Amino acid sequence: MTVEIKALVDPSGSPSWRRLAWVASGGDGRPQGTAFLRIPSDDGAADLQVHVHPAERRAGVGTRLLDAALAATAGPVLTEPVEEGSPGDHFCAARGLRLVLRLTYTRLALDAAPTRPGEPVPGYRLIHWVGDTPPELVETFVRAHHAMDDMPMDDAAYVPQPWDADHLRFVTKAVADRGEFLCVTAALTTEGEIAAFTELVVAADGGGDAQHYGTGVLPEHRGRGLARWMKAEQIGWVRSRFPAVTGLLADTADSNTAMRRVNESLGYRPTHRSLLYQHTPA
Repeated sequence: MTVEIKALVDPSGSPSWRRLAWVASGGDGRPQGTAFLRIPSDDGAADLQVHVHPAERRAGVGTRLLDAALAATAGPVLTEPVEEGSPGDHFCAARGLRLVLRLTYTRLALDAAPTRPGEPVPGYRLIHWVGDTPPELVETFVRAHHAMDDMPMDDAAYVPQPWDADHLRFVTKAVADRGEFLCVTAALTTEGEIAAFTELVVAADGGGDAQHYGTGVLPEHRGRGLARWMKAEQIGWVRSRFPAVTGLLADTADSNTAMRRVNESLGYRPTHRSLLYQHTPA
């Protein structure tokens, strides 16, 4: 079967990354699959997405797209999460990519979850906001993102993402441009510094399942129950702010036992598992 791979220019991007794209088509011009590669400006791994139409699989289309993407960067490449046991899982293993991270996906059904206020942690107070970070909290929120620098990533070639005020605004705007709502709950010290935060994205229609983006507690504030307090209070706040939301979704590395315990204690239940594969140049 004839397969033609055409490289495209993707105008989207940010100061911290650029994205390349490829389209596979048959001899009759019919699209067969796509590949997208997001290359960071630092030394981190590139992110890869490869999609082949089900009717075109097992004909070499995915391999051609994968080869084109891997040839475009000299650094390590991480795949998007593929569901365990899926065609994507089998493809990555067959192409010799290395399994580096296991993720468990969980869901909290809000219609069944009891409303339980979190246990306050002395010396801190919580604040909630939607969308843009309050101006007086921008700098401390940037610093708080370093709480994610040491999150468990097992064997993945993970490099902590640099954060500054411009990148914070870029991420917030990207969510808003999709019509979605970025909801943040943060724990503040008595000095007004953000010690911990948790983020949740609600769909544009304000309903369905909302997706957790990240939860982080700065090292010097860990072991006090901040993560559970924030997440418990966020559940009640989301219920009142977005009453049409039916559930909350989270994905957590299997090795992140602390966060998995917090989510399980709040009623999150497993739905499926996904895997990350990596290509590392010889």
